[in-house]
Amino acid sequence: MSDHANRGDFLNQATAVIVENASKDQFGVSELAEQLNMSRSNLLRKIKKATSLSASQFIRQVRLEIAMEMLKETSLTVSEISYKVGFGSSSYFIKCFREQYGYPPGAVGKPEPEKPLPVSPEPVVQEASEEKLTHKFPNKILLVTIAILVVSETSFFIFYKRPAQEHKEIQPEKSIAVLPFKNESNDSTNLYFVNGLMESTLNNLQKIKDLRVISRSSVEKYRNTNKTIPEIAEELKVNYFVEGSGQKVGDQVLLNIQLIEASGDRHLWAEQYNREVGDIFALQSEVSAKISNAIEAIVTPAELRQIEKKPTENLLAYDYYLQALDPYSSRTNEGLKQAIGLFEKAIKEDPEFSLAYANLAISYYLLEMFQAEKQFTEKINSYADKALLYDSKSAESLTAKAFYYIQTKEYSLALPYLEKALEYNPNSSLAIQMLADFYFRLTPNTQKYLEYALKAAQLNVAANDSVTQSYAYLQLSNALVSSGFFDEALKFVDLSLDYDSQNYYSPHVKAFILFARDANVKRTQKLLVKEWKKDTTRLDILQDIAKMYYVEEDYKTAYFYFKKFVDAREKRGLDIYTGENAKIALVYEKLGLHEEAESFFSSFSEYCQNDNTVYKSANLAIKYAYEGKINQAMKQLKIFSNKDNYPFWFLLIEGDPIFKPLKNHPDFQKTMQKIKDRFWAKHAIMRAKLEEEKLI
Repeated sequence: MSDHANRGDFLNQATAVIVENASKDQFGVSELAEQLNMSRSNLLRKIKKATSLSASQFIRQVRLEIAMEMLKETSLTVSEISYKVGFGSSSYFIKCFREQYGYPPGAVGKPEPEKPLPVSPEPVVQEASEEKLTHKFPNKILLVTIAILVVSETSFFIFYKRPAQEHKEIQPEKSIAVLPFKNESNDSTNLYFVNGLMESTLNNLQKIKDLRVISRSSVEKYRNTNKTIPEIAEELKVNYFVEGSGQKVGDQVLLNIQLIEASGDRHLWAEQYNREVGDIFALQSEVSAKISNAIEAIVTPAELRQIEKKPTENLLAYDYYLQALDPYSSRTNEGLKQAIGLFEKAIKEDPEFSLAYANLAISYYLLEMFQAEKQFTEKINSYADKALLYDSKSAESLTAKAFYYIQTKEYSLALPYLEKALEYNPNSSLAIQMLADFYFRLTPNTQKYLEYALKAAQLNVAANDSVTQSYAYLQLSNALVSSGFFDEALKFVDLSLDYDSQNYYSPHVKAFILFARDANVKRTQKLLVKEWKKDTTRLDILQDIAKMYYVEEDYKTAYFYFKKFVDAREKRGLDIYTGENAKIALVYEKLGLHEEAESFFSSFSEYCQNDNTVYKSANLAIKYAYEGKINQAMKQLKIFSNKDNYPFWFLLIEGDPIFKPLKNHPDFQKTMQKIKDRFWAKHAIMRAKLEEEKLI
């Protein structure tokens, strides 16, 4: 078979897979490679050779061809089609469509549209005879699969009986914020109930994947604001708002609620409700349905079932639950302890109250998240299991069980629960933040860390206070520097300090962003020491200062700081930075403290044995290098050189004094160069994708 035929078969197969997954906005190059059973690099090479396009451009072009057929064959709006072919934003879809075809999607089917050439020339493939043929997608398979997709999509919209709508070429992005509800009662104790109504409305909308729903922490700052809706919309980057006010009078609930389109401060829908407390759950579901219908959000049957699900039949249990939400959301130890007492009262009234069990488990996890000695592990497990028993499709129940496995360091078991939680609640800021943290600390993957950090930034747009916003930017800057985006990381860490100049961690992270960019060791040492002197209990900075002297082989100064770190770690009973024990061991060994050095190295060896991360081979290389087992160390370093998604800092292991014995090995420099080349190749792919999606 000729190369051209092989390319045709490959493109047919790739196109069929893309068409099948066209509606999934997260379906990208990695997912296509996985379904075609080939490595990402091989996929990139084959697509480039066959089409002269990058893989992401190829996927986008297939999506746009599907969209063109749907525009011709169906009466769906531009906005509906944009989401059904995997574009998360209708405005971005219109931009890409215009670039591809030379005119907007709204012009398809209208008399004699302009016919300019596409912005970029059509890609070509090289035939064996050197004849250049204009590349077309394998039209037969594409049109057949598009026809199937069009029929299924038409049936989809008939099934949902969407309300008749005026023709619109462009619909605003379905992004929404639920502003804090106002307590209209003179009784201030009613505030928790009104907040609960707001929280329930928010939670129901968060379950709809077709919406981007801003987190509670982002809207809380507007509780007593004088800002206009357009001003808030600009800050939160949303197109719709829900405003509400209410009160509880005896057994009656009075609720006023309205939906506002931000662009013109235009009221799309408003209603007053006077219901009995016993009808509260039906009222919450009704409100969510009317909001989603008004902005034409697609609500699947599964999402509808989640929204209509009653959390409990016991109104007293629900009242205790609502009282617990505010202290629970504070995330302080005092607030969590207060919430635990109220959640326990809720489950005493209703022993099958899944949400209360889930939030109990999460509260206990957060109370001792960073403690070496764990007291509540069995409680977390028991409450999480009960939460799942009574509602296995609750994002909160699944997150609670994930926290149990994180507590017991069974990270591979935790991940499916977090991913499933996000499936049931696509706007769960807790699940997204935990996935970001998961891929940063627990099972490191720089690409996924950055992906979830960016998603978290989209949902937590403007926190209720400058301190919270500062920490949100801090997390994003850390994710960016880990993936090699130094300038972008510097921008966000500076924003973090603009919001809160006293941010506890931002100067520390900034010191290392500057170090990553400039490799200035002396400046980094000075910046770190300056920060540590502000608070000498900071063990994170303390061990980093020690390492900055360690890399210069100034072992006496390194020992000074490592000794302080080790003593404080032991005194406080903390299980932190065990991966640095090999460096500590080498420093102690250099100063003749052989017994202590052996103890630290033994601890590091145990750490390596239990390491299931992408870093394991790198850590084993350190272990064997320390032991003088050069060939075994090189073997592990070579294994690591074939890994992906490690942070930028692993490019610096070449200068680790532990690796000095390896530097004379003939393969050392070549292996280190491979690690660097692999990282920057991955970085280039990530940059192209993020720039295409306008995320950086």
